[in-house]
Amino acid sequence: MNLIEIHETFKTDDDCLEYLAKLRWPDGVRCVTCGTKEVRQYSSLTKKQPSRKIYQCQEPTCKQQFTATAGTIFHDTHMPLTKWFLALSIIVDAKKGVAAKQLQRHLKCSYKAAWYLGHRIRKAMEETDGSLLTGTVEMDETYVGGKTIRRKDRGNRRYENKDAVFGIIQRGGHLRLRYLGKGSATAAKVRPFIRENVARDVERVITDESTIYPYAFDGYCASKHETIRHKDKIYVTGVDTHTNTVESAFSLFKRAVMGTYHVLSIKHLQRYLHEREYVFNRRKETNRFEETLARMACAKPMPFTTLIAEPSEAV
Repeated sequence: MNLIEIHETFKTDDDCLEYLAKLRWPDGVRCVTCGTKEVRQYSSLTKKQPSRKIYQCQEPTCKQQFTATAGTIFHDTHMPLTKWFLALSIIVDAKKGVAAKQLQRHLKCSYKAAWYLGHRIRKAMEETDGSLLTGTVEMDETYVGGKTIRRKDRGNRRYENKDAVFGIIQRGGHLRLRYLGKGSATAAKVRPFIRENVARDVERVITDESTIYPYAFDGYCASKHETIRHKDKIYVTGVDTHTNTVESAFSLFKRAVMGTYHVLSIKHLQRYLHEREYVFNRRKETNRFEETLARMACAKPMPFTTLIAEPSEAV
């Protein structure tokens, strides 16, 4: 759905709730506590939400009351669902992300509400299928934030002030991004991520000439490893030996950081990476809104206290 279709289809919160209920319970509403189908629907009589649809479990030992948003990303939200749907449409179609300040202007809400809403949507974008990448796979690392140590002072400390991000992509398949932590990417940091995401029987693994990769593979698909020497200003050898695909994904991520977000915290960097890989992997699909909304209807709540629980460090 595009923005105009969403505005025309979901004019009220009741329209949104009805659609969420169908996504969450395609075979009929079930109690969120005991799972029974014996559920009765009625309208709320409160002054704040006079028309909100409420379900009540008819199981004698349960009698739980709930709505279509109970126990989901939307749980206990004070923002109209019509604004949620508009925000989701904007975010999933943004090639380089959407800043919280921009959402604040579009939705006419506080910055805190827009920032919190954005992170809850990103939470639902986390990939959890666990499938392994096969075929031709490219790997590379990049760095964000901080300043590069000057050449005369650096020694082995070139990226000491920066934060490392590692990327793996299957050509014609999915992208995976992982925040590695402060400082240079090392074999010890990337090895677990490689084994979690790359099949042992992969056909080819292509990287640059970084010395971390022979140690990172450590016998795992090492015989499939091919390199491209960027230091010699060589970017393609043969017909298709290159890392241009993963570097193009990094380029979009850097454009999002520098051109859209401007400032983001390292604590939340992995969530921004999940958003970028989710949008990149679905860039040719037309049902991104519906798929993401279905994820949000099934995802667990993320309280604000959980989101801000750890100290942050700004990029």
